[in-house]
Amino acid sequence: MSSVNAKSGGSGKLSRSALIAGFGYLLSPVPFAEFYMYPRLVVPGNVQQTSENIAAHGSLFLAAISCYLITFIADVVVAWALYVLLVPVNQRLSFLAGLLRLAYAAIALFGLLDLVKVYRLVAAPDPALRSGQLAAQVDLLLHSFRYDWSMGLLLFGIHLVLLGYLIFRSGYIPRVIGVLLAINGLGWLIDTLKPYLYPTAHVGFVSITFLGELVFMLWLLFRGGKIQGAGHSDSLGRS
Repeated sequence: MSSVNAKSGGSGKLSRSALIAGFGYLLSPVPFAEFYMYPRLVVPGNVQQTSENIAAHGSLFLAAISCYLITFIADVVVAWALYVLLVPVNQRLSFLAGLLRLAYAAIALFGLLDLVKVYRLVAAPDPALRSGQLAAQVDLLLHSFRYDWSMGLLLFGIHLVLLGYLIFRSGYIPRVIGVLLAINGLGWLIDTLKPYLYPTAHVGFVSITFLGELVFMLWLLFRGGKIQGAGHSDSLGRS
């Protein structure tokens, strides 16, 4: 009887962590910032127009910053929930995967400070700065945010590859999701390294790999609450 209760309790813990991770994914508003707010304000190659846009639509820029902030904080919650979800498979690898996502979130949050500095520069410009100097600082900070975030995405890509491996070995999450997430992680690595290793290569095809996380989120939300228990425990170490 006690073993049945223990298994039920373990399944309940896995189900709760799956749902928490699913809602963490769902409630991350970064797509609004990336595909709506940020492009409306930041004009590639025209920092003067970008500065004017941010000055004229400061509330929209603050909303974009808030979306990034909520998303990066949600990544911390998702990292914890996924660790709990996959710790029965392999404690050490699950911890490493969670740590990589936490490191990614920390780097992204640090980079987000550059956007806060941009807002302060534009909203209350230093009278000693000329228009060109102000624009140059804004341009530098915007690029710095992107560079910091892209470096964090390298860790995020490795995190997804590990996550995919753990899911593939789990026995209680469909293996195909593990494969999709591992491919998703490789896609992030290829995309992030492009400007540095192969700047002239055409790698637009990797965007299709990013659907892996969408599939995972939907499974977590609609099937994660019905996990019946850990089916496989990796022998590489739960100590």
